Amino acid sequence: MEDLAALAEHHLQLAREDGHGRSAHLFLHDGPLRQSVIALTAGSELGEHDAPPAASLHVLRGRVRVFSEEGEAEVAAGQVERLPRVRHGLRALDDSAVVLTTVTGI
Repeated sequence: MEDLAALAEHHLQLAREDGHGRSAHLFLHDGPLRQSVIALTAGSELGEHDAPPAASLHVLRGRVRVFSEEGEAEVAAGQVERLPRVRHGLRALDDSAVVLTTVTGI
């Protein structure tokens, strides 16, 4: 069992020490299901990338913006957002930690 609050804090500290302002850790891998904690410092970004068949983002700390050709969505701590099934990116508006849940095959 993972302590998400501890993982978020640890990876936020690593992100603050990283030149790109990012840190991530895959903590659950079960068949096609993947869950990762991702930490980003304010202003840091995960550039546009292809979408898996299904994914959601749960913000543990801070605020982030998901952007794609479909538009933008701001997601704050405690909120969950379905990620678009098109190329998309993620930008931290504050120092942030999120849980990314993906299904890599159906």
